[in-house]
Amino acid sequence: MENIRKPNCGARLDRLPNSNWHWSMFGMVAFGLLVCWSNAIGGLVLAQLKELGWTNNSTSAVFSSLTTAGMFVGALFGGIIGDKIGRRKAYILYEVIHIIAMVVAAFSPNMNFLIACRFVMGFGLGALLVTLFAGYTEYMPGRNRGTWSSRVSFIGNWSYPICSTIAMLIAPMLSAQMNWRVQFLIPAALSLIVTAVVYKKFPESPRWLEAQGRYEEAEKIMSEIEKRVEAQTNTKLPEITAAAEESKKEKVLPYSALLHGVLLKRVILGSFVLIAMNVVQYTLINWLPTIFMTQGINLKDSIVLNTMSMFGAPFGIFIAMLIMDKIPRKVMGVGLLILIAILGYIYSLQSSMTMISIFGFFLITFVYMYVCYASAVYVPEIWPTEAKLRGSGLANAVGRISGILAPYAVAVLLDNYGVTGVFVLLGSVSVIVAAVIAVIGIETKGVSIESINSEAVKVQTAN
Repeated sequence: MENIRKPNCGARLDRLPNSNWHWSMFGMVAFGLLVCWSNAIGGLVLAQLKELGWTNNSTSAVFSSLTTAGMFVGALFGGIIGDKIGRRKAYILYEVIHIIAMVVAAFSPNMNFLIACRFVMGFGLGALLVTLFAGYTEYMPGRNRGTWSSRVSFIGNWSYPICSTIAMLIAPMLSAQMNWRVQFLIPAALSLIVTAVVYKKFPESPRWLEAQGRYEEAEKIMSEIEKRVEAQTNTKLPEITAAAEESKKEKVLPYSALLHGVLLKRVILGSFVLIAMNVVQYTLINWLPTIFMTQGINLKDSIVLNTMSMFGAPFGIFIAMLIMDKIPRKVMGVGLLILIAILGYIYSLQSSMTMISIFGFFLITFVYMYVCYASAVYVPEIWPTEAKLRGSGLANAVGRISGILAPYAVAVLLDNYGVTGVFVLLGSVSVIVAAVIAVIGIETKGVSIESINSEAVKVQTAN
């Protein structure tokens, strides 16, 4: 009896019926994403600091660039650490780093100190996003994993309108000197609540424990989850036939495994998927008002059009949530990118406010359907458990490099070729990535994590 071969955690998690346990896991991850809005308040904080004379355009660019650089480093090294220490400890660690950076930033004596805090904040946020999106896939059943991940993305993407509303409400009550500081303290306080709940309630991933050869711990947590689900659903879970025993520690993959063979192919796939997301999403978020003005629309109307268009973001994620587990992943990725390319080009040719607002809304809808697909579902689920956070982190880091470089290309194109030139760039990137998904993409809809990654583990451990 000493050698319990019970774990088989993947099959046991996949057979669980939807229950309150799944909703509690969803709540802890979704609320954690919702309140980590340090990135979303960047523009609001910079506007107030400019009014106070703390910053100018060049200093603001450094502030924004170092935030992105911090997220790049966080995604890269956060994944390495997370695969080493586990999902629960990684969640808590990155929350603590993020919270401390926000609190210290709120008491910054000058802009240089704030920029340094912003880099650390970006590190914590970049690592946290990789951990939450990628780690979450290990807890959900394969049959509707895409739906659960889409729900998390839907909630998390409300952070921008919520923090903007809070900023608007508290602005009349506080001086400009205090307002920007409070903008950091609010998400820090909310994140502290999340961290306390996670510390008490969030279980380590049984899949990760099993992959580490820690079978007794995996069995203990897995048994507790099964008892809880049975009590909540008033059903007796069916027995799982014993799976063929796989080697234990031999399955642990070194970081170098990501740089050759099957996993390198997935690094390339994930990186391209996220390059399209970063280039298209951040170009539209950061340049849309400027694009409207280039089309001859005044500043006031461009702000209105931008706001109307951005309502397509939550709508798009909501639609993605409803259809994610109904359409094959490869078909959905390729289809959305082709639609974005075509609709973007048509949008660039419009001149009337009515047509710009209509096409803009639908363009943002499809873009955020793709954002949900790429960041919350497809890229997180293509990795073996043994290298899930490292693989996802590396792909996210590569994707963020494109987000850093794209604005310079957009500026040149806008100056020399107008709005159409910008959308030809976005369309070209979309078509190239659609081709990559069609050629080297793997199908993951409704498939267990173990089945998706069995080939990768076998090939990599054989080398």
